[in-house]
Amino acid sequence: PVCLATLLAGLGSHNQRTETMNKDQVKGTIKEAAGKVQKEFGKAVDSPKHQIEGGMKEVAGKTQKAVGNIKEDVKDARKDANREAEKRGY
Repeated sequence: PVCLATLLAGLGSHNQRTETMNKDQVKGTIKEAAGKVQKEFGKAVDSPKHQIEGGMKEVAGKTQKAVGNIKEDVKDARKDANREAEKRGY
């Protein structure tokens, strides 16, 4: 059995520079956790269907979270570039 709190604790934010998560990071984290829960449920009740669907949902969540992480990285890089340009008087 897997505790939901344990699952959520393992799904930490990728981007440590910002405290907020974007929409894709939030939705991806939720989807990933839901997939893990569904997969573990499938194991507990011996349901390959739930295990497979849960695994697919988990991967989809990880992918969506990765998209959100990339968006945040791009946004941070833009901010850094703008700060550097201002320092140099551009």
